[in-house]
Amino acid sequence: MQTFRLRPRRCFFVAVLCAACIPGAFASKNFVKPEAKSAINYPAHDFHRDAKVAIAADPYDTPEKAKIFSTDFAGHGFLPIFFIVTNDGDQPVSIANMEITLITGNHSKLTPVTTDDLYRRLSNPQASTRPSPLPFPRKAKSGLSKRQQDEIDSSQFAARAVEPHSTQSGFLFFDVSDINSPLRGAVIDITRVNDANGNELMYFEVPMDSYLDAPKNP
Repeated sequence: MQTFRLRPRRCFFVAVLCAACIPGAFASKNFVKPEAKSAINYPAHDFHRDAKVAIAADPYDTPEKAKIFSTDFAGHGFLPIFFIVTNDGDQPVSIANMEITLITGNHSKLTPVTTDDLYRRLSNPQASTRPSPLPFPRKAKSGLSKRQQDEIDSSQFAARAVEPHSTQSGFLFFDVSDINSPLRGAVIDITRVNDANGNELMYFEVPMDSYLDAPKNP
């Protein structure tokens, strides 16, 4: 009888121990954004020496780099690009109205897709991310897991300003589903970056060939 009574207690302690371990196991799989270096340390960057502002782009275009995501963005036609803005000046820089365009080698002009566009395509691979000619809003009906949604939300570039002597970073996602070799010969144009007085800095141009031609880590 005594042995019989001890078994439920032992099972209880085992269950508690397992329950305590499970959250840590799941947490270890959560998305962790790469730690950004100063923008001038990336092969593909543009540095405005007078303004002391640099912008870089680091495509996550290989299976090895894409391992940081649980979502197969490439399999759904998206190219994730890690976008970095470094301000080495003594005044903040506004990027609230920043405009970013990926101009491919065949002169296609792509802008980063929205969160709703990502949800829509990932939950429905046949869905289009192209702008609709209709004036009606298109609400994303996500069939994604909460983990995937959290990954999308936490990974994207969302900064609106870059404080002095600091760096902001995050991912931009481009729809390249119908474009072959979207990076070769491409540039990323960035406009509407303003200084502390509201004056627009000269546009930035980040060449993707600098990334493609850079020596790869062994």
